[in-house]
Amino acid sequence: MRPPVGVEITTVTDTTAVLHENIETIRLDNLEPDTEYTERGVTFRTLPTPSGRLLCRFATVNDVHFGETECGRIDDNPQGPIQRSLPGEAPYPLTMNSGAIAFRQHYGVFGDRLHTVRGNHDAYRHQNEFPGDTWIQVPGLNVALLDTTIPGATTGRIEQEQFEWLDAQLSASTEPVIIMGHHQQWVEGPRSDDYFGLHPDCSDQLSDMCARHACVIAYTAGHTHRHRVRDMPRAHIPSIEIGCVKDFPGTWAEYRVHEGGVMQVVHRISTPEALTWSNRCRHLYSDFGTDYQSYALGTLEERCFNIPLR
Repeated sequence: MRPPVGVEITTVTDTTAVLHENIETIRLDNLEPDTEYTERGVTFRTLPTPSGRLLCRFATVNDVHFGETECGRIDDNPQGPIQRSLPGEAPYPLTMNSGAIAFRQHYGVFGDRLHTVRGNHDAYRHQNEFPGDTWIQVPGLNVALLDTTIPGATTGRIEQEQFEWLDAQLSASTEPVIIMGHHQQWVEGPRSDDYFGLHPDCSDQLSDMCARHACVIAYTAGHTHRHRVRDMPRAHIPSIEIGCVKDFPGTWAEYRVHEGGVMQVVHRISTPEALTWSNRCRHLYSDFGTDYQSYALGTLEERCFNIPLR
């Protein structure tokens, strides 16, 4: 077991910040927007508040991996290290997802406000649950939720009929739009039919469509279990990846929709049980030479930031 790291800042908004030291959570409230602070040796700057009224908030969770019993296993390879729930512990997908949805007790039952789209792990046996695309309207924003999954495959794609549907929706939209899908976009590097994400061809088509429609302000995805932001070619909007619920750092994303922009805030699931588990997963894949905790956590600027309107 490696020693725990020191204090990490995991979340910042315009008025709050959250730091963690092992399983201790340190929350700072009533901060000033766009102001530099130092806490426990960590210096950070709060976000500017987007202009205009706060119209709504919504949350996303991805890569929940319900039913998984071994974390960090790649096919039948015995290398890892591979993490498992200890005897007497709840299955770790239940531990992590219970922490992620604990906020629901403050907001009541989701009902028809809960929307689901499948990922690759939901279709490896060619299941057909949660397929199709959804157009979601919230105050001040529309969300185009795309099914990017290829049943039986790790990679993803967007079909031509999906692009036609999306083009019609974007043409009619009078509000800003965030497009969301499970697979991250290809934006650079070698073009490959087995790219671990959206196929380069449909990634290019997505960039072209977003460039044509100024209402689109971002594309967000999961799949890679990391936090990263890249510039979408031609459209020059953020192409975002959000880390997973199921291991380190164990996160979910909040979106605060203002009249003048959208704030993305990534939260670490901070129940003691969840922090204990996710800390055990910091060094997954180290047998392969991977610095997983740096890869998965990303930078604060890639987790918490403002998305401007175009």
